[in-house]
Amino acid sequence: MTLAAGAWSETALVSIAYYGNGSQSNNDMQFAALTETIDIDMGDKDIDQIVSVAGGRLVKKVPQDLTTITFELYPLDIDAKGETGISQIFHDISSNWDSSEPLEVSATRNRDLYRIAILWTDDTSVTTANGAISSGNNAYRIIFAHAYCTSYKPSFTDGVLKVTATFKVPAFNPNGVANIHEQSTDGTATISALNTYNSSNYNPNGSSAYSW
Repeated sequence: MTLAAGAWSETALVSIAYYGNGSQSNNDMQFAALTETIDIDMGDKDIDQIVSVAGGRLVKKVPQDLTTITFELYPLDIDAKGETGISQIFHDISSNWDSSEPLEVSATRNRDLYRIAILWTDDTSVTTANGAISSGNNAYRIIFAHAYCTSYKPSFTDGVLKVTATFKVPAFNPNGVANIHEQSTDGTATISALNTYNSSNYNPNGSSAYSW
């Protein structure tokens, strides 16, 4: 995870935090060890055109589309709380996180919210995507608040169990507050650890900016 070659490479950190009630609420789960690839399809801020009868063109701004974050992971079980599986996140089991063996989970109609943080840094002492970056280290972090896990696709095509998980998030909440936030430092400044993912810092229907 060095900038010596002029680009972030090799490794990244990934945290997923659950927004809600129960023992697992507000805790950042670390999924980098299970993750092989990360793809971020940032929602387009497109434009269209309206053609006038005089032959002119009027620009019509199209609202920013949903952002999609896709992970390819290699789960060991269904234990999201233990950071070794992700199916409990997809099934949105709210406060009913199963941590007693044997673990079990069923499909639900719940739609829970999650915060995703993806961090690249040359600070090798940092082990969590939501952690602080000390001065003298480079870092780049993208945070998505109030994302939904919309897709969970296990496969055994190559003789190994792999899951492709997709999260989607709108650019803003109902009051126009940004759900997407980016941070970086060239080593001349610190970056604070992310605040707890709860209603005090991230009100999904609030009108005030989030306390990242």
